[in-house]
Amino acid sequence: MDITLYAAFLLVSFGLIIVPGPNVLVIVSTSIAHGKTRGLQTVAGTSLAMAIQLFMVAIGTAWFIRLISNGLYDLKWIGVIYLLYLGLTHLKQVFRTKQQDPDITASATFTRGFLVSLANPKTLLFFSAFLPQFVTDTENYHLQILLLSLSFLVMAMVLDSCYALMSSKLALLIKHRRLRSAQHGLSGLLFLGASAWLAVTNRST
Repeated sequence: MDITLYAAFLLVSFGLIIVPGPNVLVIVSTSIAHGKTRGLQTVAGTSLAMAIQLFMVAIGTAWFIRLISNGLYDLKWIGVIYLLYLGLTHLKQVFRTKQQDPDITASATFTRGFLVSLANPKTLLFFSAFLPQFVTDTENYHLQILLLSLSFLVMAMVLDSCYALMSSKLALLIKHRRLRSAQHGLSGLLFLGASAWLAVTNRST
């Protein structure tokens, strides 16, 4: 693969990944509310969903991608409602006199990230339009798509993990009981923001 084209792909991918979207908002809010480990488990969930979407792009035709994405537009409302529930759950903690963190398991945080990422149909359509722009006719198409997909996935995992780690630092700083309300309030607003972001996703490419 042409090294200049590949370098351009990495640079553009970095700029795209670093801009917060629904995945990042969920990762950050989980890390703030539940700490580093739960945040990284959320990253694992979003990464698996992203890997599935990249695999679909690698093996699918334009017709297949559009068919799958149309189905995801109907399923995205499950993610919207779920994020809305999470946001309201944390906001309820703000108004409680006795602060109590909602219980959450490793499987729950992983599933949270997986469902939110997979339910975003824009991601699948974006990959199908973005990756081929960096493929040349002189080399094997599928091998190039594989390299680009793996590169994007690794970069996304690293940057999303950085978001989780940095956000968890904020949770460690909030030790005082009076600040716990602010912690839950921030997490709740981030979840609601992710829900709204996913809800306004439309069918246009």
